[in-house]
Amino acid sequence: MPPRKRGRTVREAAAAPEDDGRDHISALPDYALEHILSFIPALDAARTCVLGRRWRHIWKSTKGLRIVTPGSIQDIKEFVDHLLLIRAGSPVDTFELRTQEGMSIEDNARVNLWIRHALACKACALQFEIFGSTTWLKLKDIHLLFASQYLSRLDFAYVQFRDCFLNFSSCPALQDLQGVVAKRISSQSLKRLSIAGCNSIRTLRTCIHAPNLISLCLDETFHRAPVLEKMPSLVEAVVTIRECNSDICTRTTSQGCNVLECKGCYGIEGDTSCVLLQGLYTVKNMALVALSNTFIFRRDLKHCPTFRHLKNLLLNEYWCVPDVCALACILQHAPVLENLTHQLFSKGPTHQVEINGNPNPKVISAAISQQLKIVEVKCKHFICIRGLVLNFIIFGNSSLQ
Repeated sequence: MPPRKRGRTVREAAAAPEDDGRDHISALPDYALEHILSFIPALDAARTCVLGRRWRHIWKSTKGLRIVTPGSIQDIKEFVDHLLLIRAGSPVDTFELRTQEGMSIEDNARVNLWIRHALACKACALQFEIFGSTTWLKLKDIHLLFASQYLSRLDFAYVQFRDCFLNFSSCPALQDLQGVVAKRISSQSLKRLSIAGCNSIRTLRTCIHAPNLISLCLDETFHRAPVLEKMPSLVEAVVTIRECNSDICTRTTSQGCNVLECKGCYGIEGDTSCVLLQGLYTVKNMALVALSNTFIFRRDLKHCPTFRHLKNLLLNEYWCVPDVCALACILQHAPVLENLTHQLFSKGPTHQVEINGNPNPKVISAAISQQLKIVEVKCKHFICIRGLVLNFIIFGNSSLQ
């Protein structure tokens, strides 16, 4: 006898909601609908005006303006101009502009006007991602443009600030800044700074003054590493120095050279002091990653500060190739380190081998924090693990001190 098909129990049938065909979304109050429409692209929000009499004007007063297009600025300029006009200065929290086919030089003035309009409407967050073009957005009169008591977040991609001194003293609420590279970045209020894949300046170092910064992420900064001024509130930092970097000795030495004609080592006049590590001395969590042919970290180690609060540290093979001297130095200056992760010739989910160790406090090198609890080594193949590293970290080989 074939098994009987199971139907819903009486309890399940009673608990199932009835589909009465009513429009539950339209039952929401206007402020709730405005909030929902704030999270979808402005063009889609505008199309809701055909849903009924009540929907005709709700989209005009949303607090989020998200201008998103797979095309270029040329494709949306008339829509955005008209949108800003009919909003009649309604307050906005977030103004976002994202394109996939970029912009032309002629679009600069119009986009600058859009930014001014958004800030005049008390925007708290600005996000600009203008992809797909060799033309970068150039902002005019920046010291006047970013004078806002409300602006708390700036997120830029392919926006040019290279020749500017960005002083955000007129933005006392600014806490998050992403994708900005200039000659100098200064902010007393800034809490989080992230710069990834930006075109920095070959002939000078960007100076970053943010004494209240809590979180810092520098990833794939091209040409020159920035100068980090003291950041006494900094808790976590991720600094990655990859290819396309001018901090490479033209004589192919990872230590730097003494030849004044070397543009990599001496391309900037008076550039001999610590530039990165001096600003990271208060961190609790830190990751330092670099290609082996860059010299900036090794040069900084000559003036290495003591990381008195550092608990968690991630390093890559840069710190143990061709020897462990750089590794030894950084560990000697981390007296309370508890967790060390070493990624050798591997990154992300490509790790094939992972080794976890608990150093024996009786035999651990005197040069290493006695509070070190966990040593984690990650690599693609077991052969990548250098015996010198393991001996130095775990077994306390005193000859490497």
